[in-house]
Amino acid sequence: MNFRGKASSGDLSGFLDVGSHFEGELEFEQSFRVDGKVVGKVVSEGDLVVGESGEIDGEIRVGRLFVSGLVKGEIHATRRLSIHPRGRVEGVVHARALVIEEGGILEGRSSMKSESAEATPAESSATSAPGSSKVVGRIPAKP
Repeated sequence: MNFRGKASSGDLSGFLDVGSHFEGELEFEQSFRVDGKVVGKVVSEGDLVVGESGEIDGEIRVGRLFVSGLVKGEIHATRRLSIHPRGRVEGVVHARALVIEEGGILEGRSSMKSESAEATPAESSATSAPGSSKVVGRIPAKP
């Protein structure tokens, strides 16, 4: 699957298209793409893709999360969170790996944990515990 936009047949467990709205708890097995709006809870061991027009407001618990749209709330990514150039994440992030591409925005708190040690989110960068950070701002896009 190309997480920047195109999926081949059979790659997705489901899809929420532009102009669609879902409210409640969404569960899927392999991968799901959101180009509409989701309010509520998203749960999966698989991959969640939030397209440029996609928006999620709520709690997310997935294996990998790829954000090109807007995500607000508490995020638990057991493997990886990737914020693409037009992506924006606002809230509390718990992820084993965090990638913010140039132009991507993370506003909130983040914590990274390994299997052997669990870190707690820091309240400020001055009091950060190892593996934790507070991030407010953006990585500017090239002119």
